[in-house]
Formats: sequence, structure tokens, C-alpha cells
Amino acid sequence: MTTTKGLEGVVATQSSISSIIDDQLTYVGYKIDDLAENSSFEEVIYLLWNQKLPAKTELDAFKAELAENMKLPDAVIDHLRSYDLSTVHPMAALRTAVSLLGLYDEEADVMEPDANKRKAVRLQAKIATIVTAFARIRKGKDPVQPKKELGYAANFLYMLNGKEAKDIEVEAINKALVLHADHELNASTFTARVCVATLSDIYSGVTAAIGALKGPLHGGANERVMKMLTEIGEEENAIPYIKEKLENKEKIMGMGHRVYRNGDPRAKHLKRMSEELTKITGQPKWFNMSVKIEEYIKENKGLPANVDFYSASVYHSLGIDHDLFTPIFATSRVSGWLAHILEQYDNNRLIRPRAEYIGPNTQDYAAIENRG
Repeated sequence: MTTTKGLEGVVATQSSISSIIDDQLTYVGYKIDDLAENSSFEEVIYLLWNQKLPAKTELDAFKAELAENMKLPDAVIDHLRSYDLSTVHPMAALRTAVSLLGLYDEEADVMEPDANKRKAVRLQAKIATIVTAFARIRKGKDPVQPKKELGYAANFLYMLNGKEAKDIEVEAINKALVLHADHELNASTFTARVCVATLSDIYSGVTAAIGALKGPLHGGANERVMKMLTEIGEEENAIPYIKEKLENKEKIMGMGHRVYRNGDPRAKHLKRMSEELTKITGQPKWFNMSVKIEEYIKENKGLPANVDFYSASVYHSLGIDHDLFTPIFATSRVSGWLAHILEQYDNNRLIRPRAEYIGPNTQDYAAIENRG
């Protein structure tokens, strides 16, 4: 056996959901650029789950099914209200609420393919409602019920803010959801597959994935990018700040990616949205600051920006609380988790790797009275 730290370079499974080849990301063979510029998030979910883009009638039916399932059980809303809202991070709230949802789904432990598809729809629909309901409850506001006539991205913003969003705002969220939907065998997706490979249920798999996404080296990166930009404050402070961080051997969040060598193909789409939105909001400094940092890191460290880097200023420009950035990531990535969970069920084998033992060997057991 050979040991590979972090499983880097190890091919752990076969999948037909997404691929990263020569720095090109595709979903079921479709380039991410085409999907980001042309598709609704609902089309992408359908694609990931069904391995094909929907016809109009299929898409209309799928959108209606998602909208129909967005409402949360009253018990879950009551549970969200019971949290210590001054200390609970939204990702912790989301992780717990998704697990709780499983208690109110009569099909939670039914493992037939059709039942799993129905549960996937319910989870995808409700995760947006959990995030937005928690965001409002902790501010002393009541949750907003979704509008069935709105699309997924528009409904997310409507449930978050209590009013219908502008077209540019819906476009930005839709694009972010599309770009974050799947990313081959990332940490949270692998976690989901390991979990359900034991034939555990979908709710357990998604709860486990949320736990993995919560970490700052995965989904938490964009929240930390905005924290960095806020600390920098003004454009002229950007390069001195970054120089000091690098001199202290500190990691700059949102830069570089383990599987890309020449840059994250998703980043440019949110970079354009960041430029446009920061101009509209009268705060172009967030975009300008980001560009300066990206150029400096790329020149001095050879690391281009990844998708997290510009998503931070996009979400900030939409007035979204910074600690909601990762839950939005989860709202998108659950579509990929569910696709991988369904694929794992279809051709399952328990995932059980080995570990290289590096501890002491052949120790002699001593009775407790003889131990030093």
C-alpha cells in the first residue's frame, strides 16, 4: 500500500455527473460556461439528476414540483426559533434542520429509486427555505412563504428579503447556484457518498455533506474572503495587507485550487457579476480591491482566483449577511450531492479504504499495577 495525504491524485470512483479535465469543468458533458450563461438553476438540477437537459414541458413540471415542496413543516420552523440566535452559525442551523427534516418525511427510510427521487426534490426545495427562514427569524422577522410563480433563484431572494428581487439580482444568484452545483469528487460530495454507501438514507448523506462543507477549507472560504476584504477596507490598503499576510505565511482564502492548474473556469463569471453589482451599489472598491489582490497573488505566487473569491463581493453587493455565504453554497451544492447519492445507490459498494499504520509495534501488555 502507498499513502497519499488528503487522497490527492487518488481516483476513488467512476461517475457520469461532472468532470474536470484540462481545467475544463463540465456537467454531464456540458461546459460550465454554456450552462452559466444560458441555463436556469432548475435546468442544471434536472441535468445532474437525469443526465439530460429537460424539454420545456419537463422543465415546467420540474419547476412546479420544486415550488410545491418548498414549504417547511411547522415543527422545523419552531425548532429554528428555539436556537440561541445570538451564537448559532447558519451552517450549524442548516445541518441540524436538514437532519430534523428526515423525521417528518414518511419515506425517509424507503430506499426504492422512485422514493429517493421524491426525497431529493423535497430536500432541494426545502433547503432554500431553511436558509432564508433562519436568516429572517434571527432578525426577529417571520419567514416568508415562497411564491409558486417564481423560479428557484427568485424565490430564494424573495423569501430572504420579503420582496421580489430585481432581474440583475436574480441573474447573479442563479449564476452562482449554477456554478456551485457540482464539482466532481470534492470533500463534501465524497462525504455524502461515503455515508450513503453504507445504505444510510438521503437525509443522513446530506447532513454529513453539510458538516464537511461547513469547514473554512471548503465552503467557508467565501465568508473568509469577505472578512479579509472588510479588514482591508480601502483599495490602497490591499497590497500592503496581502504582503504582510504572505510574509507571515498566512493563507489567502479564495486563491488557487487543488484540481486546477491554470485557473478555476467558474471564477470569471462571478468576476463579471461582481464588477456589475458593485457599480450598481456604488461600492466598486470591493471589486477593484479583489482585482488587485488576484493580480498580486497570481504574479507572486502563481495562484489565480477560484470561484469563492468573487462570490464574496457578489453576495455582499446583494446585501446578504456574510455568514449566509456558505449556506447559499449548500443550497446549490445539494443538487450535486443528491445526484451523487442517487448514483451511489444505483451501483453501490461500501467505501472502506485502508490506513497506513505508523504507531508502535509489538508492545508487551503489563498489568495495571506494573505500569509506570
